[in-house]
Amino acid sequence: MAATRLELNLMRLLSRCEALAAERRDPEEWRLEKYVAALEDMLRELKKQSSKPAPELLNEYSRKVDFLKGLLEAEKLSSSTEKALANQFLAPGRTPTTAKERTPATKTVHLQTKARCTGQMRSELLGTVGKYKCLVFPLCSCRGLQSDEKQSAVELDAVLQHHQDMQEKLAEEMLSLARSLKNNTLAAQNVIKQDNQTLSHSLRMADQNFEKLKDESDRLEQHAKKSVNWLLWIMLIVVCFIFISMILFIRIFPKLK
Repeated sequence: MAATRLELNLMRLLSRCEALAAERRDPEEWRLEKYVAALEDMLRELKKQSSKPAPELLNEYSRKVDFLKGLLEAEKLSSSTEKALANQFLAPGRTPTTAKERTPATKTVHLQTKARCTGQMRSELLGTVGKYKCLVFPLCSCRGLQSDEKQSAVELDAVLQHHQDMQEKLAEEMLSLARSLKNNTLAAQNVIKQDNQTLSHSLRMADQNFEKLKDESDRLEQHAKKSVNWLLWIMLIVVCFIFISMILFIRIFPKLK
């Protein structure tokens, strides 16, 4: 099926967004964010159309738009560690957007972003080591000569301390998420428990009503049987009375000659 005009516009804008994402942008650059918002609107409109593309193609479009949106959210994070962690969870597109691409542009952007975040982390680590050097070298000049092994040990301690701080920060975030998950689980458990109690009470009431209805049905059936018996006896008595009356009438008033 031929692509609609909306789908062609979406593909062009998606290709433009991938090209912008591959470039180094200023922090005040606003075009990519606006373009991604427009892509989301166009994708929603495309899903509502009757002549929409195949589900696999729609999923690929959604995957690429979600990747660009996640990329923008990751760039807004403060530390390079958080950016690198956020980029690990991004899923680029699996197929090229245009016929000119040999590999998906989002995959290339993903690799470039990961390399950029790794370079930023390395720069931060080297900056931390440089700060420790500035503190160590004046002490060395005051105390005399320092060996290369001691300087290497100080640098290694600084790097290890930085990694330990990052690990502690990640551990605190994981503990916070675990506490939040535990609270949500307990709240859901309480709600389910209350629902189970309400359901059990409703079942008990239904059983009681069923037993009462059964008793009343038995009583009504017995009452109906009793009334039927009395009517039968009354009808038999009336029939007998009419029969006897006819015999007496015949005896008293014989047939005229």
